[in-house]
Amino acid sequence: MMEQHTSYSSTRFLSIALQQGTATRHMFTFYLACYGSIMLATFVPQTQPFLLTEVLQIPQSRQGVVSGNLNFWGEIVIILTVGIWGTLSDRLGRRLVTFLGFVLISAGILLYGFARDVTGLLLARVIYSIGIAAVTTMLITLMADYVATGSRGKATGFMGIMNGLGAMTAALFLLRLPAIFKSGGLDAQGAALATYGTMAAVTGIMALLTIYGLRKAPGQTPGTHTPLLQQLREGLSQAREPKIALAYAASFVARGNLAVVGTFFTLWAAVYGTSQLGMTAAEAVAKGGGVLAISYVASLLSAPLFGIMTDRVNRITALAITLTISAVGYGGTLFLDDPFSAATIVCLVFIGMAEVGCIITSGVLIADQAPDRLRGSVIGVFTLTGAVGILIASVVGGYLFDHWLKTGPFVFFGFISSLVLVWAMILRFRDSSQFTSYPQKDPAF
Repeated sequence: MMEQHTSYSSTRFLSIALQQGTATRHMFTFYLACYGSIMLATFVPQTQPFLLTEVLQIPQSRQGVVSGNLNFWGEIVIILTVGIWGTLSDRLGRRLVTFLGFVLISAGILLYGFARDVTGLLLARVIYSIGIAAVTTMLITLMADYVATGSRGKATGFMGIMNGLGAMTAALFLLRLPAIFKSGGLDAQGAALATYGTMAAVTGIMALLTIYGLRKAPGQTPGTHTPLLQQLREGLSQAREPKIALAYAASFVARGNLAVVGTFFTLWAAVYGTSQLGMTAAEAVAKGGGVLAISYVASLLSAPLFGIMTDRVNRITALAITLTISAVGYGGTLFLDDPFSAATIVCLVFIGMAEVGCIITSGVLIADQAPDRLRGSVIGVFTLTGAVGILIASVVGGYLFDHWLKTGPFVFFGFISSLVLVWAMILRFRDSSQFTSYPQKDPAF
């Protein structure tokens, strides 16, 4: 699928060696797209509680399941369309597919502002998710197209920084938009339309920037690809290797963690703020965004530390450390009922660290263990298990939120993290060969 380049240019961007034909403006636009994609991926699910409460007026007893179902079907759409976008990028070029992705995201966000029932929200989420699938697929592909092999680790680190900044922008500023528009005199429906209309316009501008700023390269005729079902069989067969199976389980935890925080924290904040503090949903979401930003700061600051640690200690040891942090952070929410308390902030710091740590350590572990001849199939199943983690987090988390504790989704993933941690520790101490260091590979693969 990826365009292949065998020669490197002398051009560098932030000390990153670039492929032949790639200019600094292409990399600047690429990182802007990274920033924008995570900002929008954070903004949409975390503003949903405002819509559910003040616009759709859905009872709080149903909001967990509704949020989980929206997330579930959004992820199903992403799974079904990423392969289509990859094939289209071979025919149409990366730039056009990235542009189309942001256009679809913009359309989906605008439809959120017009939604007046759950069916309308679902339609908006489907269109938005199709666009997210296009953009995220292209970001992975553009990384390979633009960056020389020896610099992909460093380039991935900068991508993580842009992701952190995008998430912080959403939490600190964008989640305040409904409250800002309401304070300006608009009712709930008007504030919703203004909020999502504004963000649709911003996303449209990003689409234009990508069409002008990314490298113009012709599409290529797709080569021979391994059929999807064959890739799935090959990847699943490799789960007989204990370390690969562990990496698959870690991917489930890593992606599920992201879904739990993105979907359920601002929902918890909205429910608590409206029922206990007399706040409007818009005010509660804005306040929750400020608290959640602390988690993103922890994630941003700890990412380089996890990268260094993963290179210096045994891979499974590094994974076990991050799973311990995850179990403590998520499990600690069992004792919480106030999303704005100091204890919640402490848990969110651990959760932020665990999110980025699990992504880094599981990614490096699978990169080390995947056989060269089956690398694509193994990475594909690794990604698929992460998607399953999001689906399980959405459905089970939604049920637990409505029928048990508002922190139920978090406690559930603390339990899952603990199970995978036990697995990692057993594997670490059972195999004496794991006490030796692993060969170092480019983390981009």
